[in-house]
Amino acid sequence: MSQSLEQKRAAYAWQRVNEKEVTTDYVNLAKAAPSLIMSNGLMQTLAFFKSKGKDHHNKLLEHILGWLTQPEAACTFVTSKEFSAAMSQLASEKITSEQYLHATQEALAILKWIRQFAAAKG
Repeated sequence: MSQSLEQKRAAYAWQRVNEKEVTTDYVNLAKAAPSLIMSNGLMQTLAFFKSKGKDHHNKLLEHILGWLTQPEAACTFVTSKEFSAAMSQLASEKITSEQYLHATQEALAILKWIRQFAAAKG
């Protein structure tokens, strides 16, 4: 029997949160990230994390982009975990608004699990 998509998201989030010690800053950022995405958009939020350059921003950015490149996320147009390449792929004129919306929904879905696990572990 195969895992559901929610189980795959949970497993991915648990692996990432469990890699290293979870800081309070990471927990707080993970809690704030969904509202940032909803109010500013996915790319703007990812760019904000990158511009901050702090460890917890970089770690959460890496975790979100890492999920978007997973086959389970079905965001086949995002093939790079590297910030510049991923942003170019998200901004590409080749992707549809439906694909961009799907990437946004997947980012929010993985954040649901990251937030819960980070809060529980932190």
